[in-house]
Amino acid sequence: MNEKQKMLSGVNYDPSDQTLKSERTNAKLLCFKLNQSHPDDPTIPDTINSLLGYEADADLNVPFHCDYGYNIKVGKGFYANHGCTFLDCNTITAGDNCLLGPGVILATAIHPLDAKERASGIESALPITLGHDVWLGANVTVCPGVTIGNNVVVGAGSVVVKDLPANTVCVGNPAKVIRSN
Repeated sequence: MNEKQKMLSGVNYDPSDQTLKSERTNAKLLCFKLNQSHPDDPTIPDTINSLLGYEADADLNVPFHCDYGYNIKVGKGFYANHGCTFLDCNTITAGDNCLLGPGVILATAIHPLDAKERASGIESALPITLGHDVWLGANVTVCPGVTIGNNVVVGAGSVVVKDLPANTVCVGNPAKVIRSN
């Protein structure tokens, strides 16, 4: 298994692998281009599509940052407000009509708890899944391996460390269900 396959399998991998470094550089260049674009630039959708690797129905407000881009899969009507960061070392999947407030972080990367392992540079990553009609408020952080069900609202500043069930409103650190819809 090569390092990219390991990364996408959720096992330890070496992010200093030359292929992965090259792919991250490509994503940085595309994010830079997107982030420097004039708001009226008609090529913005093309830049977003190049970053994600497919024709997406996505509105990414700048600044926007991600690691790879090609691990991000979004449904129809996807909206990310200003300052969102996607650490997409594994897949980030969002259903239709997902709204992300400013400063949202979706982080799939996991670093070892052991200091010696961490110093070696290895890491792993687990996918993040957002169902349909999910709204993440400003500055929400979603941690690796989390699945958020359909029709979920997560309040501003929340930290999501565990799966959230469908049709709920969740807030806090860690995020907890406060109401069912």
